[in-house]
Amino acid sequence: MDLFLAPQAAPFAVASIILVTITVLEMGCLLIGVSLSELVDKAMPEGQGGGLSGLMSWVNRGGVPVLVLVMLLLGFFAVNGFVLQAVARAVFMPLPAVLASIPAFVVAVPQARWATGLISRIIPRDETYVIDPADFVGRLAEVTVGPLDQGLPGRVRIKDRHGNWHTLRARAAADATAIPIGAEVLLVDTVSNVFIAIAAPSDLTAEPNPTSTELP
Repeated sequence: MDLFLAPQAAPFAVASIILVTITVLEMGCLLIGVSLSELVDKAMPEGQGGGLSGLMSWVNRGGVPVLVLVMLLLGFFAVNGFVLQAVARAVFMPLPAVLASIPAFVVAVPQARWATGLISRIIPRDETYVIDPADFVGRLAEVTVGPLDQGLPGRVRIKDRHGNWHTLRARAAADATAIPIGAEVLLVDTVSNVFIAIAAPSDLTAEPNPTSTELP
């Protein structure tokens, strides 16, 4: 406990507190039926594959939600820092906080990359490359993060032809009004891995299994 409160370990203590806070917030959001990680993903700007976006893609090898990646980085950074300072104190004396933070973060980056790859194999992915995205066009889905409008993409939930559920990014068509959470939509197109949706026609929503219905 004395190491946790030591000034030399302040960055790692702060990282630990932030990690615990995010975890509590995510659990609280899940209790009310909202995913904080999905909301963060929706608010993130769409990258162009270079610069910071390219670095994030490299670190996030498993394609986990951004909030999960942040939590992994915070966790590994904190653990690395406390271990480093504990060893330094046992050998001689703790390192200055700034000096200890550099190797702790440098090591945390490849650790987080490894962990995202592992998590992606354990936890089902939101999207799959086994199913061609074009297969979802012409099917009905349910809005889970929204409302869907012409701004930042929301999320829709859909079942593929094999009976597996997927969560896809989507936005409303250019001439469509905002579509609320819980509404059924028809996916009519896909642009840059974001599906274009319209309110589901009543004749399709009346069918017994709308989430797997294709256009005639």
